[in-house]
Amino acid sequence: MGQPGADRLAVYGAKNLWLGPREPGAMLAACSTGDYLGSLSGGCVEEDFIARLQKGEFNEPVQRVRYGGDADSANIRLPCGGSLEVLVERLAPNTENLTHLEVMHATLLGRQPLTRCIKLDGSGKRFNPSKNTAPTVTFDTASANIRIGPALRLIIAGISSITSPCALFAQSLGFEVIVCDPREDARKNFNVPDVEIQAVLPSVFISSGGCHANTAVVALTHDPRIDDLAMIEAVRTDAFYIGVMGSHQTSQQRAERLQRSGGLTETQLARIVMPIGLNLGSKTPAEIALAVMADIVRLYRGKERHAL
Repeated sequence: MGQPGADRLAVYGAKNLWLGPREPGAMLAACSTGDYLGSLSGGCVEEDFIARLQKGEFNEPVQRVRYGGDADSANIRLPCGGSLEVLVERLAPNTENLTHLEVMHATLLGRQPLTRCIKLDGSGKRFNPSKNTAPTVTFDTASANIRIGPALRLIIAGISSITSPCALFAQSLGFEVIVCDPREDARKNFNVPDVEIQAVLPSVFISSGGCHANTAVVALTHDPRIDDLAMIEAVRTDAFYIGVMGSHQTSQQRAERLQRSGGLTETQLARIVMPIGLNLGSKTPAEIALAVMADIVRLYRGKERHAL
């Protein structure tokens, strides 16, 4: 990003204090030309930050900047009424930093999370093993620890009228989308850019290692040959959301079938959301897709349905 040789900066919204539109660990990468990617606050502070960057204010290897509250160095009042603490890293264009960024990139595309440990005195940084259950951001007197991990993934089992709007919604939410369907005719009618299409049964893709802990699996075809097999394999993975489309009656019949023919236990069946999605009264394919993705986000954010 930016011009060759320009200083790179990896910028993290390391702490949201009180309230903020981005969660702890939100990331923005920018360079001295003013080009940037990502966000820290959803628009509250980016303009000020980039302007200060272009003025050369962030020349230390590591520094902390606060927005909002009494200690705000920029005297900016956040609309949410809270405050935001930003960890700023100046990454010069050298081999060491390039290697570090390549590891970050591989982690975002991979399966296992890592924690970046950044020395607050600017003396260095390293990666430590981590788990998805670890806190996103922690501080001590000497370092900041920021967990990074696989991007959210959505595996759509089978192509139907719901698949395209669901894939588009998921993409807008930052999901990596993979559609699995062995039927050539179905694949010919699916055309959503930047979606990976696997011409195999979803169950085959899932059983071959297609899921990690940041994966949601949804079956949308009403075809038990596709949907049921996908569910049987999905419950054996670490996927955080597993759901299948169908009415309450169809879902009850499927549960009995999965238990009888698929050998699923009560615990495994309990992992499957059926009928899939939030009860929004959805009728059209786009409305159903919205209900599906809203339910996935709800579960990912740790919200109970009764709390909505």
